[in-house]
Amino acid sequence: MSDKVLIIIGDASETLDTLYPYYRLQEGGYQPVVAAPEKRLYQMVMHEVKPGWTITKEWEGYTLNAEIAFADIVPEEYAGIMLSGGRAPEYIRYDEHLVKATRHFVESGKPVACVCHGVEILAYADCVKGRRMATVPKCKFDLEVCGGIFVNEPCVVDGNIVSGRTFHDNGRYFGAFMKQLDEARDAAANGLGAATRLSANGRR
Repeated sequence: MSDKVLIIIGDASETLDTLYPYYRLQEGGYQPVVAAPEKRLYQMVMHEVKPGWTITKEWEGYTLNAEIAFADIVPEEYAGIMLSGGRAPEYIRYDEHLVKATRHFVESGKPVACVCHGVEILAYADCVKGRRMATVPKCKFDLEVCGGIFVNEPCVVDGNIVSGRTFHDNGRYFGAFMKQLDEARDAAANGLGAATRLSANGRR
């Protein structure tokens, strides 16, 4: 089994949504591979609702290089996928190559992590029908209009999809994603495929 895990970003991806998974995957013995519309440097941002504000304020965050373009993704080469948040998903979700890759991971039973606005990618790819998911409340409509079920909790696991609301939930939801990656790695070592594993465990 591959130890590579995709992290999906674009310009204005949320810094903490992205970097926590990036380093946590390395700590767990996996190789994070950053994918974006093009292979280049991307500007991430930081988001926070300031006291007295009713909308989110945005600052520039760190930059991050994409190692691969969406068009060059070969989904079979990866153990899982992580859909970061921020403003990027609103724009990159229309990329046909990203849609194809996203559907591969959901349909094949490989671990999928999603935080904040990342749900917009899954929703556009028609991957949320009947699925319970956490997301930032402002994206509740995107999830529900595409058939998903909004759950306002820090970690929601529905089959192979693990989701959190915002980066404030990083320490709650991402461990569940790592657990699924580890279980898949162990299952592969024992010759048990993803479909068989999900059938045995059901939606968790």
